[in-house]
Amino acid sequence: MRYLLLSKDFKILVERRKDKISTHLGIVNLRNLKEGKRIKSHLGKEFFVVKANILDLIEKMKRGAQVILPKDIALIIAYTGLMPDWKVLDVGTGSAFSSIFLANYLTKGKVVTYEKDERFYKIAKENIEFSELKNVKLVKKDFLKGIKEKNFDLILLDLEEANKAIKIAYKSLKVGGYLVVYSPTVDHLLRVCKELKKFRFVEMKIVENIVREWQFEKTLRPKTKGIMHTGFITIARKL
Repeated sequence: MRYLLLSKDFKILVERRKDKISTHLGIVNLRNLKEGKRIKSHLGKEFFVVKANILDLIEKMKRGAQVILPKDIALIIAYTGLMPDWKVLDVGTGSAFSSIFLANYLTKGKVVTYEKDERFYKIAKENIEFSELKNVKLVKKDFLKGIKEKNFDLILLDLEEANKAIKIAYKSLKVGGYLVVYSPTVDHLLRVCKELKKFRFVEMKIVENIVREWQFEKTLRPKTKGIMHTGFITIARKL
């Protein structure tokens, strides 16, 4: 069980099985942690104990390849209507952020994810173990060489040659299933769109997700910095 020690200006991710933790805010006794409890370090710093969620865990995970950010994963969930019992395939695991985020929603389903690069595979394996999710199956294999598994409800392609993976993905999707392709550039997107036209897909959408936060200290106005364009997301449904 992971908990978060939360204060106004700081948070610490901790595990219940440890007796204490030493921080720059003092030593914190972790015995008898309970959600909602208020505790203090030996220096008098006060924390509230809350259960850590998936975003808290992801902040602590290692990054190898570029990741799809939570804002874009949330858009994928919304536009596909992800259901708790779906069978999902994530191609191009990278650091496994997408697999972990999706698996967290699949209380009765599972994620199968393919990664061919040994470096990223090791990072993904470590992150999946850290998440403690049991419904993620990591496979070290080149997806472009084909797979045997079929009837996926959702397939996410996040790899450089995604256009070459569409044919395999189409065969692996169930009728009515969704194909989602993450494209970092317009050139990548054009190749994907051209390939999609060769297959029977409907309800095709191309979107990008721009988030602009506002500041409310001193004055209320948009922040000068934000998570703007990250990539293009193509969503299509198999007919």
